[in-house]
Amino acid sequence: MDVYWLDPSKSNAPFPDVENALLNPEGLLAAGGDLSVTRLLNAYRKGIFPWYENGQPILWWSPNPRCVLFTKKFKISTSLRKTLRRHKWTVTFDGDFKKTVAACAAPRSYARGTWITDEMTKAYTSLHRHDCAHSVELWDFQERLIGGVYGVLIGKMFFGESMFSFQTNASKVALAYMISHLHQWGFPLVDCQLPSAHLSSLGAQTIPRSYYIKIMTELCNMEQNNFKWKLDKTLDVANWNT
Repeated sequence: MDVYWLDPSKSNAPFPDVENALLNPEGLLAAGGDLSVTRLLNAYRKGIFPWYENGQPILWWSPNPRCVLFTKKFKISTSLRKTLRRHKWTVTFDGDFKKTVAACAAPRSYARGTWITDEMTKAYTSLHRHDCAHSVELWDFQERLIGGVYGVLIGKMFFGESMFSFQTNASKVALAYMISHLHQWGFPLVDCQLPSAHLSSLGAQTIPRSYYIKIMTELCNMEQNNFKWKLDKTLDVANWNT
């Protein structure tokens, strides 16, 4: 099966049906196009996301099965719960979105490169300016960014993109703050794209793509009711799902 090529001059052009994705775990569906706000939002609403490295064309994916995290099933280990109760880090919501994405794009010891290219960074920063992408950050006592997570938000659906940690458990703490707030705000599902042992340890699971798209579409079409991406200092994150 040939990969469908998108015209970069037609951001509103529809994507091919996800059932046309290649029959492999990652589900490559299309290539080319652009990373405009219009194209990205159309993609996410169809269960599709971009993922590619420098030197490659833009590649669009729709995995089957899909890795997701139901917010009510988020697992907080005993050690993480202790960290949540004792940490002295400062937590912010959209404290510095661009810096968070840049930190997620930083080289990792276990990877050759990064899929968060300069082009991707600009694209998600543009989504953030349109109030469609958000971040959670952790800062140490010297106001250094040490952990964070970011993703895309449409309706009552959150699409997780990436997280990073420069100190032990920093990314998990940021994720716990994000998931607990999403759950409180009525967001039942977070897209995790592809499974990993790390995500599974936090409660993520895989579901059939068709089921994912059904739920995701319903959530994307829900009203946000004056929702604001803002830290709730009254929420007891360490004990919210005990």
